[in-house]
Amino acid sequence: MIVIMKPQATQDEVTQIVDELKGMGLSVQTNTGVECTVLGVLGNTVDADTSALELHPSVDRVMRVSEPFKKANRKFHPDDTVVKIGNTAIGGRKLSLIAGPCSVESEEQIIDIAERVKASGATFLRGGAFKPRTSPYAFQGMQFEGLELLQEAKRKTGLPIVSELMSPKHVEFFEYAVDVIQVGARNMQNFDLLKELGRSKKPILLKRGLASTIEEWLMSAEYIMAGGNENVILCERGIRTFEQYTRNTLDLSAIPAIKKMSHLPIVVDPSHATGMHWMVLPMAMAAIAAGADGLMIEVHNDPKNAKCDGPQSITPDAFCDLVNKLRQTAEVVGREV
Repeated sequence: MIVIMKPQATQDEVTQIVDELKGMGLSVQTNTGVECTVLGVLGNTVDADTSALELHPSVDRVMRVSEPFKKANRKFHPDDTVVKIGNTAIGGRKLSLIAGPCSVESEEQIIDIAERVKASGATFLRGGAFKPRTSPYAFQGMQFEGLELLQEAKRKTGLPIVSELMSPKHVEFFEYAVDVIQVGARNMQNFDLLKELGRSKKPILLKRGLASTIEEWLMSAEYIMAGGNENVILCERGIRTFEQYTRNTLDLSAIPAIKKMSHLPIVVDPSHATGMHWMVLPMAMAAIAAGADGLMIEVHNDPKNAKCDGPQSITPDAFCDLVNKLRQTAEVVGREV
């Protein structure tokens, strides 16, 4: 349930309503917007006597939220969420560019890529240390050593780190080692992991599952937010359909759908979505035009010899060209790179 206060409601009147709701055994999240204050109410609102709320002169209206996701719901939080990470952020007018290799392979490799993508305009460095692979015989990543190399790249460039977490037992180390914890598509419904991340203070980048609906995706975000961590960033990375030409099918319609349903920022990963390096640029431009808050791009200095996902990786020079073209697209839709 949400309680929408009148624009002229004073802070004392808002506090009065909050106290009444808490007195009914309900929890309340206060969202102060530009035009009015919205109170998100969680708990058993069916049995609680909330009928008198609308009689308060400071209350505009009371609405029931029918969707199962509450905290991630735009009705609950009308203004867009901007997730702050250090001196930068994801959400808002400025687009976020997360760039780097699928997997960290060596100190020379990750530092070279980090320096070059930063020079081109990247705002975050991505790199896989723990790699969930379909085959148990494929390269599984450098793991803890890979995280240490990412930290070295951050020391040299200042770029915040985004890396994927696979196990709840590694949460504490990731909180120390990275700036944004990524939950991969295969773990989107790993509820034990999501609950653990709900107790974390680190921003979470939540990728959409291989064949998950938008509501299932938002419910996974709800798991994290219900635990107390509301710094969630959604990532559309393509879903599995009957089409086999591309690696996945990039669901661009998910971007405006998320913008309508939720206040959470959304970035798009055109690299995993298509699986083809030559598709990354047009799909990146389309994602920005559709309203995405940023992009996650796989960049490798030697794609042909990459240990993971070489065919979908672009070179640092190609990334520089991509950023220049994105500036034009961003300007058209009132955003900036």
